[in-house]
Amino acid sequence: EGKGRIVKLMGDGLLVEFSSVVEAIQCAVDIQQAMVGHETDVASERRIQLRIGINLGDIIAEGSDIYGDGVNVAARLEGLAKPGGICISGVAFDAIDQKLDLAFEDIGLQQVKNIAKPIRAYQLAPDAVAKGPMARSAERPPTPEKPSIAVLPFVNISGDPEQEYFSDGITEDLITELSRFKELSVVSRSSSFVFKGRNASITDVSEKLKAQYLVEGSIRKAGNRVRVTAQLIDADTDQHIWADRYDRQLEDIFEVQDDIVHRVASTLVARLEHQRQERARRRSKNELRAYDLYLRGREHFFTWSLDDNLKARDLLRLAIDTEPEYAAALALLSEVQLRMWLNGWSDHPNEDLAESFAAAKKAVEIDDQDSRTHTALGMAYLFQQQPDRAKSHFEAAVNLNPNDTRALVYYSRHAVFDGDSDKAVDLCRQARTLNPFGKYNWNLAIACYVAHRYQETIELLEGISNPPAAVLALLAAAYAMANDQPRASTACNQFLEAAKSCITMSKLDQPSEWQKYFSARWPFREPESLSHLVRGLRKAGLGV
Repeated sequence: EGKGRIVKLMGDGLLVEFSSVVEAIQCAVDIQQAMVGHETDVASERRIQLRIGINLGDIIAEGSDIYGDGVNVAARLEGLAKPGGICISGVAFDAIDQKLDLAFEDIGLQQVKNIAKPIRAYQLAPDAVAKGPMARSAERPPTPEKPSIAVLPFVNISGDPEQEYFSDGITEDLITELSRFKELSVVSRSSSFVFKGRNASITDVSEKLKAQYLVEGSIRKAGNRVRVTAQLIDADTDQHIWADRYDRQLEDIFEVQDDIVHRVASTLVARLEHQRQERARRRSKNELRAYDLYLRGREHFFTWSLDDNLKARDLLRLAIDTEPEYAAALALLSEVQLRMWLNGWSDHPNEDLAESFAAAKKAVEIDDQDSRTHTALGMAYLFQQQPDRAKSHFEAAVNLNPNDTRALVYYSRHAVFDGDSDKAVDLCRQARTLNPFGKYNWNLAIACYVAHRYQETIELLEGISNPPAAVLALLAAAYAMANDQPRASTACNQFLEAAKSCITMSKLDQPSEWQKYFSARWPFREPESLSHLVRGLRKAGLGV
């Protein structure tokens, strides 16, 4: 019933593996509650009381056995649990945050045997365990006020892997257009795309994405013809509410998108916001090439490398040359150029920053009802060191599309620089609720460092794979402020090595130049916040 696998017995204990941390905690609560109920007639000193430790982490499988740090941490957490209680790791807590109605107590960082770094732990005391049952994950959560819907990645059946970008682009556009309807709660792109290429059941997908309805389909593109199939599924009943097939000329693809959006919205929403439907992205139907270039550019943008960023820039500039009033392409070009400036990737950083601002400003002028254009301009204003103007555009973005996790995360960065770390954390948590598969470590780490929570900063930054120079710099500062000088020195050296490949940073050799560089890219409203960062960098060994 608990959906776990008993790996082995170990004296008076046992090791159990679960595919879901939520299921593991549910099973642990059920066991502890059953123990209490089973021994009500037994004297307290004779009762059997279990301690349970739960961790979410990597394991190594060898036959039917498992081992590794993921198992070792769970064993240490068991020792920290109170008799009759449950102790879980910070990683496990983050994974189930807001999914279970349980009052875990943060017991802080714990240094345990044979584990090099302290572990953040959360305790569920016996009295909290005994308060009552909790809903099982197999049961659908209470119906939200708004219908929740996920658009799964449309399958490319063209027989040409090179056309994958097209089917992904159509999927993303459907997510964006449906997100305009405030009557719908739309699962983010990052969450939906976790299921790309996976043969998962409707029940499994709907449970993991917390979606009542699913849209799925396929795309076949050949020459100037396109065939799109789409269907809307009620996940509760596994019934198809509607399905349709579109055989059209390629230039009609926008009409197909609009029709699918209309069918979904009109089915799930009592009354459509017709104005929003009519105000879809101001994209010229005759400029299919611009749309194709935009989709290709977007694909490269999300790859997070200098080479791909340059390719994205070239493709987006071509898209805008083809269709100068293409607001979405201008907004994305603004982000591409801002990334060039932030990462120090260019010989012409000032020109990059200026182009980023100009593109975002024009995007909003063309379409001021798109959250993406306001998000881009908010970021541009933020690094023009105009925080009040930046805030107004982030607020506009979130009001236009409450489901836009990028808008929420970028707004959280503004909150950090504006001196409100608590708000930054709250915004990231909102984004995580909408998209539990998103990557929020960087933004949360900045907030934690500003709040002098150095160990949390370190844990978050160490979770970033292939960290760029900026991550290594903040990590070095956090180590130093946590008085871990050996690791601070290592991170500082790694930062300096990474800086060599960043054109702008490679030219900096004076403390005043480094300070100017960091102050521009960390535009704190309060001078003390920048001084706090500089102190950490100096302590780590960077001459700023």
